[in-house]
Order: sequence, then structure tokens, then C-alpha cells
Amino acid sequence: MQGVGVRKGLRRRTVPLHRGAMPASPETLFARLDALGIPHKTHAHPPVFTVAEAIALRGVLPGGHTKNLFLKDKKGALWLAVMLEERRTDLKLLADALGAPRFSFGSGELLQEVLGVRPGSVTPFALINDTAQRVTVVLDEGMLAHDPLNYHPLENDRTTAIAPSDLLRFVESCGHEPRILDLARFDRV
Repeated sequence: MQGVGVRKGLRRRTVPLHRGAMPASPETLFARLDALGIPHKTHAHPPVFTVAEAIALRGVLPGGHTKNLFLKDKKGALWLAVMLEERRTDLKLLADALGAPRFSFGSGELLQEVLGVRPGSVTPFALINDTAQRVTVVLDEGMLAHDPLNYHPLENDRTTAIAPSDLLRFVESCGHEPRILDLARFDRV
């Protein structure tokens, strides 16, 4: 919601969740997966904001568990790096391998503007909202060896499992051509 608020005599502008069209809801995402013929299973849980919180709550949920980094390079290009949760990726090495200038994390406001999700809910499913294809997608090759793969369905109070081949189909259906790299090569020692 966009507006102006007053706090202690200061005016502040609130940032809209997503500029342009309203961002997709989890239900819209599920309908899109169904329309693509992509099987999916969703598990509800309390909201989680970190990998550590997810590990503590998931129990024996099968498959590959992931983390997603929303990055901005020094020239302003946007990237979504999707990888196994245990990766400790050196962003300098990753940027070098991709031929990108230095990476930093994208702001929460930029994340909301481009992918229509809040911090803590970053997911490749948010590409449904990137209709301008502003984001370059990088997928961890090792992650794609796990079946199923688990991601938040645009909100961090659920986890949705899909097959790796279906993740690729979904990403491509959103107009993105993912770059697949062995991200284990870029782990910090």
C-alpha cells in the first residue's frame, strides 16, 4: 500500500509492495503451476526468515532445501541465485564467473518492486512477477540433482515442492533463461 505517514514530526513514504500490476498471490502461483501441468505439494508452517529457522521447523520434509539470494551488481543489473541451503557462496568469485561487476544484496524495496515479495520470502517462484525480465537467474547445478526441490510459494509461511525439471519449465515460462552453474566451486573455505 502506498501512502505517507507521520512519525515524530517526520514524513515518511511507504513503498508499494510491487510497482505496476499487483504481485501474484500463492493461489495465483498454484493456478499457474496447474496450467503448466506441474505437480506440486505445499506444506504450511509458521513463517521462517532464515535457513536456520527453516531447518528447525521442517522435520523430515524430503528433497533439496534451498536458499535464494537477490543480488544487484555494481552496474545495477539484478540477479537471483538459487542454491542448496548449505552453500556458502563467495559472491566475488560468483560475480567473476558470471562476468558481472561486484555483487551486493538488493534492497528490500527493490526486491518488492521487481519480484513482488518481501525479504524472507525470496524464491524462484517470484519470477512470475518479473514480467519485464529484469532479473538474471542463476541455478545451482547440484541443487537440480535433488527431487523434489522446496521453495516458498511467494510467502514464507509455506513450502512448495516441485521436481527439478518442472522448476526449469516454470522459470522458462516466466520468460527467463536460467544460467546453470556448479555453485559448489564458489563455496567459501
